[in-house]
Amino acid sequence: MDHFDKYPLISAKVVDYLLFKKCFNLIKLQEHLTEEGLLKLIGIKASLNLGLPLNLKEAFPKVEQYNRPAYTFKGIADPNWVAGFSSGDSSFSVKTGSSTTNKLGSRVQLRFEIGLNIREKELIKGLATFFKSGYSSASKVPEVKEVNDKYVYITNDSVHLQVIKFEDILNIIIPFFEEYPIQGKKSSDLADFKKAAELIKNKEHLTLGGFNKILEIKAAMNKVRT
Repeated sequence: MDHFDKYPLISAKVVDYLLFKKCFNLIKLQEHLTEEGLLKLIGIKASLNLGLPLNLKEAFPKVEQYNRPAYTFKGIADPNWVAGFSSGDSSFSVKTGSSTTNKLGSRVQLRFEIGLNIREKELIKGLATFFKSGYSSASKVPEVKEVNDKYVYITNDSVHLQVIKFEDILNIIIPFFEEYPIQGKKSSDLADFKKAAELIKNKEHLTLGGFNKILEIKAAMNKVRT
């Protein structure tokens, strides 16, 4: 816990951490060995993540649920945090499809995306602001207001950051991750993503050979990568 106290979470998950920490302190003081302490522990668990499983709900039907602390998004101050978060929760993909104009390569699209639970709407909007600002002044933006952002797509239970405009991929997304690298196996997806971007930049995707290269790159990315 020292780590997360020193380097706080900035997503809505910080609330779960605070509740988790409260549970830890209860157990550390051995309060959970009393009936009152055990009920308090279960009440906190009821507010954690997805709440109580059915067996605990049946065993403790009258347990008082602990009030979940409010979450306020406070902005993104460190680009390294974005790189680390993207290493775990983002995707780099190449989309291809048949063209209604029959023009070779006209349906090639690059997509950078982060999809989260709807509770992270303010974080996703913050990431959109972060990238649109050139990731230099994001720390000066304490909150993101309700806006119809071109990067943000919301469904009933999820929210997505999607960057699909090629100029933004080329001038914002790729330069950012060149300066703040992706870690782990996903770095290979980024490398392939950049290869596809270079082909599109040079308009090679409009040739049969270039389009086939795009298809080869796509076929080796993401879930099929070993």
